[in-house]
Amino acid sequence: MQMHMNENSLQLPILSILVVDDEANIRKMLAVCLESEGHMVVGVSNPADAMAEANRRAFDLAFVDLRLGVEHGMDLIARLRAASPWTKIVVITAYASVDTAVEAMKRGATDYLPKPFVPSQVVMVTQKAGEMRRLEQRLAAVQEALERISPEADLTTTSPAMQRAVNLAREVATSNASVLIRGQSGTGKGVLARAIHGWSKRNGKSFAVVSCPSLSAELLESELFGHVKGAFTGALRDNPGRIATCEGGTLLLDEIGDLPLAIQPKMLRFLQDRQYERVGDATTRQAEVRVIATTNVDMDKAVREGRFREDLLYRLNVITIDLPALGQRGDDVMLLAERLLVFFARQNHRTITGFTSEAAGALKSHSWPGNVRELRNVVERAAILCHESQIGREHLPTSLSSVDALLPQVGDPIPLERLEEAHIRRVLVTSRTLDEAASVLGIDLATLWRRRKRYGI
Repeated sequence: MQMHMNENSLQLPILSILVVDDEANIRKMLAVCLESEGHMVVGVSNPADAMAEANRRAFDLAFVDLRLGVEHGMDLIARLRAASPWTKIVVITAYASVDTAVEAMKRGATDYLPKPFVPSQVVMVTQKAGEMRRLEQRLAAVQEALERISPEADLTTTSPAMQRAVNLAREVATSNASVLIRGQSGTGKGVLARAIHGWSKRNGKSFAVVSCPSLSAELLESELFGHVKGAFTGALRDNPGRIATCEGGTLLLDEIGDLPLAIQPKMLRFLQDRQYERVGDATTRQAEVRVIATTNVDMDKAVREGRFREDLLYRLNVITIDLPALGQRGDDVMLLAERLLVFFARQNHRTITGFTSEAAGALKSHSWPGNVRELRNVVERAAILCHESQIGREHLPTSLSSVDALLPQVGDPIPLERLEEAHIRRVLVTSRTLDEAASVLGIDLATLWRRRKRYGI
Protein backbone atom coordinates (compact mmCIF):
# COMPACT_ATOMS: atom_id res chain seq x y z
CA MET A 1 0.00 0.00 0.00
CA GLN A 2 1.61 3.27 -1.17
CA MET A 3 0.48 6.87 -0.86
CA HIS A 4 -0.78 9.54 -3.27
CA MET A 5 -2.02 13.12 -2.98
CA ASN A 6 -5.49 14.27 -3.99
CA GLU A 7 -6.44 17.75 -5.10
CA ASN A 8 -6.72 18.92 -1.49
CA SER A 9 -3.13 17.76 -0.81
CA LEU A 10 -4.32 15.13 1.64
CA GLN A 11 -2.13 12.05 1.84
CA LEU A 12 -4.25 9.06 0.86
CA PRO A 13 -3.27 5.40 0.54
CA ILE A 14 -2.76 3.76 -2.84
CA LEU A 15 -4.44 0.37 -2.59
CA SER A 16 -4.17 -2.95 -4.35
CA ILE A 17 -7.82 -3.74 -5.17
CA LEU A 18 -9.62 -6.85 -6.39
CA VAL A 19 -13.00 -6.44 -8.15
CA VAL A 20 -15.22 -9.55 -8.35
CA ASP A 21 -18.32 -9.03 -10.50
CA ASP A 22 -19.82 -11.08 -13.33
CA GLU A 23 -20.88 -7.95 -15.24
CA ALA A 24 -18.06 -6.68 -17.48
CA ASN A 25 -19.40 -3.11 -17.54
CA ILE A 26 -19.39 -2.95 -13.72
CA ARG A 27 -15.81 -4.24 -13.58
CA LYS A 28 -14.77 -1.67 -16.18
CA MET A 29 -16.54 1.20 -14.42
CA LEU A 30 -14.95 0.32 -11.08
CA ALA A 31 -11.51 -0.09 -12.66
CA VAL A 32 -11.69 3.30 -14.40
CA CYS A 33 -12.95 5.00 -11.25
CA LEU A 34 -10.36 3.42 -8.93
CA GLU A 35 -7.40 3.68 -11.29
CA SER A 36 -8.13 7.38 -11.79
CA GLU A 37 -7.53 7.69 -8.03
CA GLY A 38 -4.14 6.02 -8.45
CA HIS A 39 -5.10 2.56 -7.18
CA MET A 40 -4.00 -0.75 -8.73
CA VAL A 41 -7.01 -2.85 -9.84
CA VAL A 42 -7.48 -6.48 -10.88
CA GLY A 43 -10.93 -7.50 -12.14
CA VAL A 44 -12.36 -11.06 -12.30
CA SER A 45 -15.81 -12.48 -12.97
CA ASN A 46 -16.06 -15.51 -10.65
CA PRO A 47 -14.93 -16.88 -7.25
CA ALA A 48 -12.41 -19.34 -8.73
CA ASP A 49 -10.51 -16.57 -10.51
CA ALA A 50 -10.84 -14.35 -7.43
CA MET A 51 -9.14 -16.96 -5.23
CA ALA A 52 -6.48 -17.58 -7.86
CA GLU A 53 -5.58 -13.87 -7.80
CA ALA A 54 -5.78 -13.69 -3.99
CA ASN A 55 -3.41 -16.63 -3.72
CA ARG A 56 -0.91 -14.97 -6.04
CA ARG A 57 -0.73 -11.54 -4.40
CA ALA A 58 -1.95 -9.55 -1.42
CA PHE A 59 -4.93 -7.20 -1.79
CA ASP A 60 -5.81 -4.33 0.54
CA LEU A 61 -9.42 -4.15 -0.63
CA ALA A 62 -11.91 -6.33 -2.53
CA PHE A 63 -15.25 -5.33 -4.07
CA VAL A 64 -17.38 -8.50 -4.13
CA ASP A 65 -20.73 -8.81 -5.91
CA LEU A 66 -23.20 -11.05 -4.07
CA ARG A 67 -24.67 -12.45 -7.29
CA LEU A 68 -21.98 -14.08 -9.44
CA GLY A 69 -23.97 -16.00 -12.03
CA VAL A 70 -25.01 -19.28 -10.41
CA GLU A 71 -22.58 -18.71 -7.52
CA HIS A 72 -22.97 -16.56 -4.41
CA GLY A 73 -20.43 -13.94 -3.41
CA MET A 74 -21.28 -14.30 0.28
CA ASP A 75 -19.31 -17.55 0.43
CA LEU A 76 -16.29 -15.81 -1.07
CA ILE A 77 -15.89 -13.38 1.84
CA ALA A 78 -14.47 -15.88 4.33
CA ARG A 79 -12.21 -17.45 1.70
CA LEU A 80 -10.69 -14.09 0.76
CA ARG A 81 -10.16 -13.23 4.41
CA ALA A 82 -8.49 -16.58 5.01
CA ALA A 83 -6.05 -15.90 2.17
CA SER A 84 -5.29 -12.37 3.45
CA PRO A 85 -6.74 -11.57 6.91
CA TRP A 86 -6.01 -7.85 6.45
CA THR A 87 -8.07 -7.52 3.22
CA LYS A 88 -11.05 -5.16 3.57
CA ILE A 89 -14.14 -6.40 1.72
CA VAL A 90 -16.93 -4.21 0.35
CA VAL A 91 -20.03 -6.12 -0.74
CA ILE A 92 -21.81 -4.75 -3.83
CA THR A 93 -25.28 -5.92 -4.89
CA ALA A 94 -28.46 -4.89 -6.60
CA TYR A 95 -30.45 -6.81 -4.02
CA ALA A 96 -29.70 -4.71 -0.96
CA SER A 97 -31.43 -5.44 2.30
CA VAL A 98 -30.70 -5.13 6.01
CA ASP A 99 -30.49 -8.92 6.34
CA THR A 100 -27.87 -9.34 3.62
CA ALA A 101 -25.85 -6.45 5.02
CA VAL A 102 -25.85 -7.97 8.50
CA GLU A 103 -24.93 -11.40 7.16
CA ALA A 104 -22.09 -9.94 5.08
CA MET A 105 -20.69 -8.14 8.13
CA LYS A 106 -20.89 -11.33 10.18
CA ARG A 107 -18.82 -13.11 7.56
CA GLY A 108 -16.12 -10.43 7.59
CA ALA A 109 -17.17 -7.67 5.18
CA THR A 110 -16.27 -4.13 6.23
CA ASP A 111 -18.74 -2.12 4.13
CA TYR A 112 -21.78 -2.37 1.86
CA LEU A 113 -22.44 -0.66 -1.50
CA PRO A 114 -25.90 -1.06 -3.10
CA LYS A 115 -26.34 -0.91 -6.88
CA PRO A 116 -26.72 1.36 -8.73
CA PHE A 117 -23.86 3.46 -7.38
CA VAL A 118 -21.94 6.47 -8.63
CA PRO A 119 -18.16 7.09 -8.69
CA SER A 120 -18.28 9.40 -5.66
CA GLN A 121 -19.71 6.55 -3.56
CA VAL A 122 -16.97 4.21 -4.75
CA VAL A 123 -14.29 6.77 -3.91
CA MET A 124 -15.80 7.32 -0.46
CA VAL A 125 -15.88 3.65 0.58
CA THR A 126 -12.40 3.14 -0.88
CA GLN A 127 -10.97 6.03 1.12
CA LYS A 128 -12.63 4.68 4.24
CA ALA A 129 -11.15 1.21 3.67
CA GLY A 130 -7.72 2.69 2.94
CA GLU A 131 -7.80 4.73 6.13
CA MET A 132 -8.74 1.63 8.14
CA ARG A 133 -5.83 -0.29 6.60
CA ARG A 134 -3.40 2.54 7.27
CA LEU A 135 -4.52 2.90 10.89
CA GLU A 136 -4.15 -0.84 11.44
CA GLN A 137 -0.60 -0.76 10.12
CA ARG A 138 0.30 2.26 12.20
CA LEU A 139 -1.18 0.69 15.32
CA ALA A 140 0.78 -2.51 14.71
CA ALA A 141 3.97 -0.49 14.23
CA VAL A 142 3.36 1.52 17.42
CA GLN A 143 2.58 -1.60 19.45
CA GLU A 144 5.73 -3.28 18.20
CA ALA A 145 7.81 -0.19 18.96
CA LEU A 146 6.41 0.02 22.50
CA GLU A 147 7.15 -3.64 23.12
CA ARG A 148 10.72 -3.22 21.94
CA ILE A 149 11.48 0.27 23.30
CA SER A 150 15.04 0.27 24.52
CA PRO A 151 17.83 2.78 25.16
CA GLU A 152 20.08 0.80 22.80
CA ALA A 153 17.94 2.15 19.96
CA ASP A 154 19.80 5.46 20.37
CA LEU A 155 22.58 5.18 17.77
CA THR A 156 24.49 8.27 18.91
CA THR A 157 28.20 7.41 18.91
CA THR A 158 31.67 8.93 19.11
CA SER A 159 33.30 5.95 17.38
CA PRO A 160 34.39 6.68 13.77
CA ALA A 161 33.72 3.05 12.78
CA MET A 162 30.22 3.13 14.27
CA GLN A 163 29.53 6.54 12.73
CA ARG A 164 30.47 5.13 9.30
CA ALA A 165 28.10 2.18 9.84
CA VAL A 166 25.19 4.42 10.89
CA ASN A 167 25.78 6.88 8.04
CA LEU A 168 25.85 4.04 5.50
CA ALA A 169 22.64 2.62 6.99
CA ARG A 170 20.90 5.99 6.62
CA GLU A 171 22.09 6.26 3.03
CA VAL A 172 20.84 2.81 1.96
CA ALA A 173 17.56 3.08 3.90
CA THR A 174 15.93 4.97 1.04
CA SER A 175 16.66 2.15 -1.43
CA ASN A 176 15.05 -1.28 -1.74
CA ALA A 177 18.38 -3.12 -1.79
CA SER A 178 19.00 -6.14 0.41
CA VAL A 179 21.35 -5.39 3.32
CA LEU A 180 23.70 -7.72 5.21
CA ILE A 181 24.71 -6.46 8.66
CA ARG A 182 27.79 -8.18 10.10
CA GLY A 183 29.05 -8.02 13.65
CA GLN A 184 29.64 -9.92 16.86
CA SER A 185 26.71 -11.08 18.95
CA GLY A 186 25.30 -8.20 20.97
CA THR A 187 26.67 -5.35 18.85
CA GLY A 188 23.21 -4.09 17.91
CA LYS A 189 22.66 -5.59 14.46
CA GLY A 190 18.91 -5.95 15.05
CA VAL A 191 18.71 -2.39 16.36
CA LEU A 192 20.36 -1.06 13.21
CA ALA A 193 18.09 -3.17 10.99
CA ARG A 194 15.03 -1.72 12.72
CA ALA A 195 16.49 1.77 12.28
CA ILE A 196 16.93 1.18 8.53
CA HIS A 197 13.25 0.24 8.32
CA GLY A 198 12.32 3.35 10.31
CA TRP A 199 14.35 5.62 8.04
CA SER A 200 12.87 4.09 4.88
CA LYS A 201 9.64 4.79 2.99
CA ARG A 202 8.41 1.46 4.36
CA ASN A 203 8.23 2.72 7.94
CA GLY A 204 4.43 2.69 7.94
CA LYS A 205 4.39 -1.02 7.05
CA SER A 206 5.23 -4.10 9.05
CA PHE A 207 8.71 -5.02 10.29
CA ALA A 208 8.98 -8.77 10.91
CA VAL A 209 11.84 -10.71 12.49
CA VAL A 210 12.57 -14.38 11.85
CA SER A 211 15.34 -15.95 13.95
CA CYS A 212 17.05 -18.52 11.74
CA PRO A 213 18.74 -20.53 14.54
CA SER A 214 15.66 -20.83 16.75
CA LEU A 215 13.50 -23.20 14.65
CA SER A 216 13.86 -26.51 12.86
CA ALA A 217 14.07 -26.43 9.06
CA GLU A 218 10.42 -27.49 8.74
CA LEU A 219 9.07 -24.92 11.18
CA LEU A 220 11.32 -22.18 9.81
CA GLU A 221 10.01 -22.77 6.28
CA SER A 222 6.43 -22.50 7.57
CA GLU A 223 7.29 -19.38 9.57
CA LEU A 224 8.74 -17.69 6.50
CA PHE A 225 6.51 -18.82 3.65
CA GLY A 226 3.37 -19.95 5.50
CA HIS A 227 1.41 -23.19 5.20
CA VAL A 228 -2.06 -24.42 4.40
CA LYS A 229 -4.30 -26.34 6.78
CA GLY A 230 -3.29 -29.99 6.96
CA ALA A 231 0.14 -29.46 5.37
CA PHE A 232 1.74 -31.27 8.33
CA THR A 233 0.85 -32.59 11.76
CA GLY A 234 -0.34 -29.66 13.87
CA ALA A 235 -1.25 -27.44 10.92
CA LEU A 236 -4.81 -26.88 12.13
CA ARG A 237 -5.38 -23.70 10.13
CA ASP A 238 -3.88 -21.71 7.28
CA ASN A 239 -0.86 -19.58 8.15
CA PRO A 240 0.04 -16.80 5.66
CA GLY A 241 3.67 -16.65 6.85
CA ARG A 242 5.90 -13.72 7.74
CA ILE A 243 6.63 -12.78 4.13
CA ALA A 244 2.94 -12.27 3.37
CA THR A 245 2.17 -10.42 6.59
CA CYS A 246 4.89 -7.82 6.02
CA GLU A 247 3.87 -7.06 2.43
CA GLY A 248 5.37 -3.69 1.51
CA GLY A 249 7.50 -3.72 4.67
CA THR A 250 10.76 -5.22 5.85
CA LEU A 251 11.74 -8.77 6.83
CA LEU A 252 14.75 -9.24 9.10
CA LEU A 253 16.46 -12.65 8.84
CA ASP A 254 18.37 -12.78 12.11
CA GLU A 255 21.62 -14.79 12.00
CA ILE A 256 21.21 -15.80 8.36
CA GLY A 257 24.32 -17.99 8.59
CA ASP A 258 22.16 -20.58 10.38
CA LEU A 259 19.57 -20.74 7.58
CA PRO A 260 19.18 -24.47 6.75
CA LEU A 261 20.53 -25.54 3.35
CA ALA A 262 17.12 -26.97 2.40
CA ILE A 263 15.51 -23.51 2.63
CA GLN A 264 18.29 -21.54 0.95
CA PRO A 265 17.16 -22.21 -2.68
CA LYS A 266 13.64 -21.03 -1.79
CA MET A 267 14.97 -17.85 -0.18
CA LEU A 268 17.21 -17.26 -3.21
CA ARG A 269 14.19 -17.56 -5.51
CA PHE A 270 12.22 -15.12 -3.38
CA LEU A 271 15.05 -12.57 -3.45
CA GLN A 272 15.39 -12.93 -7.23
CA ASP A 273 11.75 -13.12 -8.33
CA ARG A 274 9.70 -12.19 -5.22
CA GLN A 275 7.86 -15.49 -5.66
CA TYR A 276 7.28 -18.37 -3.24
CA GLU A 277 4.86 -21.15 -2.28
CA ARG A 278 3.33 -21.96 1.08
CA VAL A 279 4.08 -25.36 2.58
CA GLY A 280 1.52 -27.85 1.26
CA ASP A 281 0.32 -25.57 -1.54
CA ALA A 282 1.55 -25.46 -5.16
CA THR A 283 0.12 -21.98 -5.81
CA THR A 284 2.87 -19.48 -6.62
CA ARG A 285 2.52 -16.24 -4.66
CA GLN A 286 4.17 -12.85 -4.89
CA ALA A 287 5.18 -10.35 -2.22
CA GLU A 288 7.00 -7.03 -2.26
CA VAL A 289 9.19 -7.22 0.85
CA ARG A 290 12.63 -5.83 1.61
CA VAL A 291 15.04 -8.31 3.20
CA ILE A 292 17.69 -7.38 5.75
CA ALA A 293 19.94 -10.13 7.12
CA THR A 294 22.33 -10.20 10.07
CA THR A 295 25.19 -12.53 10.87
CA ASN A 296 27.93 -13.02 13.44
CA VAL A 297 29.78 -15.69 11.42
CA ASP A 298 32.27 -15.54 8.57
CA MET A 299 29.93 -16.01 5.61
CA ASP A 300 32.77 -16.50 3.12
CA LYS A 301 34.03 -19.36 5.28
CA ALA A 302 30.51 -20.81 5.45
CA VAL A 303 30.41 -20.74 1.62
CA ARG A 304 33.80 -22.49 1.37
CA GLU A 305 32.66 -25.17 3.81
CA GLY A 306 29.45 -25.79 1.84
CA ARG A 307 27.14 -24.55 4.60
CA PHE A 308 25.85 -21.57 2.65
CA ARG A 309 25.07 -20.99 -1.03
CA GLU A 310 27.38 -18.52 -2.73
CA ASP A 311 24.63 -17.22 -5.03
CA LEU A 312 22.37 -16.54 -2.03
CA LEU A 313 25.16 -14.65 -0.29
CA TYR A 314 25.59 -12.48 -3.39
CA ARG A 315 21.87 -11.69 -3.32
CA LEU A 316 21.91 -10.84 0.38
CA ASN A 317 24.97 -8.62 0.58
CA VAL A 318 24.14 -6.03 -2.05
CA ILE A 319 25.00 -3.61 0.76
CA THR A 320 27.21 -4.82 3.63
CA ILE A 321 27.41 -2.92 6.92
CA ASP A 322 30.02 -3.91 9.52
CA LEU A 323 29.34 -3.09 13.18
CA PRO A 324 32.40 -2.72 15.43
CA ALA A 325 32.63 -4.52 18.77
CA LEU A 326 31.88 -2.38 21.83
CA GLY A 327 35.47 -2.83 23.00
CA GLN A 328 36.59 -0.98 19.86
CA ARG A 329 34.25 1.97 20.39
CA GLY A 330 36.25 3.84 23.04
CA ASP A 331 34.19 6.51 24.78
CA ASP A 332 30.92 4.87 23.68
CA VAL A 333 31.09 2.56 26.72
CA MET A 334 30.37 5.35 29.17
CA LEU A 335 28.07 7.16 26.72
CA LEU A 336 25.88 4.06 26.49
CA ALA A 337 26.25 3.18 30.17
CA GLU A 338 24.94 6.58 31.25
CA ARG A 339 21.93 6.38 28.92
CA LEU A 340 21.19 2.84 30.02
CA LEU A 341 21.40 3.95 33.65
CA VAL A 342 18.82 6.70 33.12
CA PHE A 343 16.49 4.14 31.55
CA PHE A 344 16.87 1.43 34.21
CA ALA A 345 16.90 3.84 37.14
CA ARG A 346 13.55 5.20 36.01
CA GLN A 347 12.25 1.69 35.36
CA ASN A 348 13.22 0.55 38.87
CA HIS A 349 12.15 3.79 40.61
CA ARG A 350 15.68 4.68 41.67
CA THR A 351 17.28 8.11 42.00
CA ILE A 352 20.75 7.40 40.65
CA THR A 353 22.81 10.24 39.19
CA GLY A 354 25.73 8.33 37.69
CA PHE A 355 28.78 6.16 38.33
CA THR A 356 31.61 6.62 40.81
CA SER A 357 35.05 7.07 39.27
CA GLU A 358 35.98 3.53 40.39
CA ALA A 359 32.89 2.06 38.73
CA ALA A 360 33.51 4.07 35.57
CA GLY A 361 37.10 2.85 35.52
CA ALA A 362 35.95 -0.76 35.74
CA LEU A 363 33.47 -0.24 32.91
CA LYS A 364 36.09 1.42 30.69
CA SER A 365 38.70 -1.25 31.36
CA HIS A 366 36.46 -4.22 30.63
CA SER A 367 36.85 -5.82 27.19
CA TRP A 368 33.05 -6.37 26.75
CA PRO A 369 33.06 -9.70 24.90
CA GLY A 370 29.24 -9.63 25.06
CA ASN A 371 29.19 -6.12 23.58
CA VAL A 372 26.19 -3.80 24.10
CA ARG A 373 24.00 -6.67 25.30
CA GLU A 374 26.49 -7.43 28.09
CA LEU A 375 26.72 -3.74 29.03
CA ARG A 376 22.93 -3.52 29.20
CA ASN A 377 22.78 -6.48 31.58
CA VAL A 378 25.53 -5.06 33.79
CA VAL A 379 23.87 -1.64 34.08
CA GLU A 380 20.41 -3.12 34.67
CA ARG A 381 21.80 -5.33 37.45
CA ALA A 382 23.57 -2.35 39.03
CA ALA A 383 20.43 -0.18 38.89
CA ILE A 384 18.48 -2.89 40.71
CA LEU A 385 21.13 -3.43 43.42
CA CYS A 386 22.06 0.22 44.00
CA HIS A 387 20.25 2.14 46.76
CA GLU A 388 22.70 5.07 46.80
CA SER A 389 22.96 8.09 44.53
CA GLN A 390 25.73 6.57 42.38
CA ILE A 391 26.66 3.18 41.04
CA GLY A 392 29.79 1.94 42.82
CA ARG A 393 32.17 -0.90 42.04
CA GLU A 394 30.35 -3.00 44.63
CA HIS A 395 27.26 -2.94 42.41
CA LEU A 396 29.12 -4.37 39.41
CA PRO A 397 29.79 -8.06 38.70
CA THR A 398 33.03 -9.44 40.14
CA SER A 399 34.47 -9.87 36.68
CA LEU A 400 34.35 -6.09 36.27
CA SER A 401 34.98 -4.81 39.79
CA SER A 402 38.15 -6.87 40.22
CA VAL A 403 39.60 -5.74 36.91
CA ASP A 404 42.78 -4.23 38.45
CA ALA A 405 43.74 -7.60 39.91
CA LEU A 406 43.42 -9.16 36.46
CA LEU A 407 45.63 -6.60 34.69
CA PRO A 408 49.28 -7.58 34.08
CA GLN A 409 51.95 -6.12 36.36
CA VAL A 410 55.56 -5.03 35.72
CA GLY A 411 57.78 -8.08 35.91
CA ASP A 412 55.06 -10.57 34.93
CA PRO A 413 56.23 -13.18 32.38
CA ILE A 414 54.29 -11.57 29.55
CA PRO A 415 55.05 -9.86 26.20
CA LEU A 416 55.87 -6.16 26.38
CA GLU A 417 52.82 -5.33 24.24
CA ARG A 418 50.45 -6.66 26.92
CA LEU A 419 52.06 -4.42 29.52
CA GLU A 420 51.82 -1.45 27.16
CA GLU A 421 48.14 -2.18 26.54
CA ALA A 422 47.41 -2.41 30.28
CA HIS A 423 49.22 0.86 30.94
CA ILE A 424 47.39 2.70 28.17
CA ARG A 425 44.06 1.38 29.44
CA ARG A 426 44.78 2.59 33.00
CA VAL A 427 45.87 6.02 31.83
CA LEU A 428 42.77 6.39 29.64
CA VAL A 429 40.56 5.48 32.62
CA THR A 430 42.08 8.14 34.86
CA SER A 431 42.40 10.88 32.21
CA ARG A 432 39.63 13.37 31.54
CA THR A 433 40.46 13.77 27.83
CA LEU A 434 42.46 12.02 25.12
CA ASP A 435 44.82 15.01 25.00
CA GLU A 436 45.55 14.55 28.69
CA ALA A 437 46.09 10.80 28.23
CA ALA A 438 48.49 11.39 25.32
CA SER A 439 50.41 13.92 27.41
CA VAL A 440 50.75 11.48 30.34
CA LEU A 441 51.89 8.71 27.99
CA GLY A 442 54.38 11.00 26.26
CA ILE A 443 52.97 10.37 22.76
CA ASP A 444 50.98 12.41 20.27
CA LEU A 445 47.27 11.93 19.59
CA ALA A 446 47.88 10.13 16.29
CA THR A 447 50.08 7.57 18.00
CA LEU A 448 47.52 7.14 20.79
CA TRP A 449 44.80 6.58 18.19
CA ARG A 450 46.91 3.87 16.49
CA ARG A 451 47.57 2.16 19.85
CA ARG A 452 43.87 2.21 20.72
CA LYS A 453 43.02 0.71 17.35
CA ARG A 454 45.68 -2.01 17.78
CA TYR A 455 44.45 -3.02 21.23
CA GLY A 456 40.76 -2.50 20.59
CA ILE A 457 40.46 0.16 23.31
